[in-house]
Amino acid sequence: MSITNRFKLQWILGITSSLASARSDDISYFWIEIIFGLQKVDRIVGLSRRPKVFHFGPPCWSDMTKPMDPLIFQPGPRPRTVRGSNDSIRKVPSDWVLLPPGDATLTRRVKKAGEAWCVQQRKGRRVFSLGIWAPKTTIDRLKRQLEEERSTEQYQKKRQSDERRRAKKQTEYVEDFTLAVRQFLRFHTRHRSLGERLARKVARHATPVGSGTVARTQKIPIERRAEAAVIAWMRHQTTAYDSMVIPRVRGKRREVRRMLAARSRQILDQYRTGAAPSPACPLYRSLSEDSAAK
Repeated sequence: MSITNRFKLQWILGITSSLASARSDDISYFWIEIIFGLQKVDRIVGLSRRPKVFHFGPPCWSDMTKPMDPLIFQPGPRPRTVRGSNDSIRKVPSDWVLLPPGDATLTRRVKKAGEAWCVQQRKGRRVFSLGIWAPKTTIDRLKRQLEEERSTEQYQKKRQSDERRRAKKQTEYVEDFTLAVRQFLRFHTRHRSLGERLARKVARHATPVGSGTVARTQKIPIERRAEAAVIAWMRHQTTAYDSMVIPRVRGKRREVRRMLAARSRQILDQYRTGAAPSPACPLYRSLSEDSAAK
């Protein structure tokens, strides 16, 4: 590198490091690229790849304009108190009120408006929202704004359109999920009607929005969702799982569920052949009882 280029490089690195200490490498990289070109940048700076985002000013400026994330607490031991992550107890300010869950739009706006405390409670693996503590004036103001927006004709049309879109999407998903269940069952033609009843029952139980079942997750393919939903339905409908007294020992409940899942798969395998089902089969008995009840 020539003396002139070396001087330019030192000058650029000095200027950019004073602009943003947290991400000076990105800014330095940008200005070096302008002067020296792409081919020389990696050799000069020693970076293996180009950064994805370039910053043109101190990152703290943009961070200061972002609203603060609401703090998350657990319910406190007394009314109008919350418990922090370090087990400390905080008293809710006197001019704050609790906004209960249920209105997602209002909740988002309250979070963005300023300081707020989210109250959550864990039950097993799931976390439930108990509401948000925030200044009463903020909640009342945002409620009035939202009511005015929702009273317009334009909003009503948009809401109806959204409801039709969601209903169509849900109908299509139920059909796709039912098909995935049928494909997992693969019952023999002799037991086709039994397989249809089982597929419809599993889909009806597992697919409703907000049900929290495995069918609603997007983390695994629909084929695995269908298999897990069938096994879960059989665990509750064809075994004594719900009435079992399982020791509160780590891993014991998972062990019991694996054992029952293996038994359920053995039952399903019987219906994949042309053999006549046994009247004592728990799956056959469960589906027959439901059919007779109708």
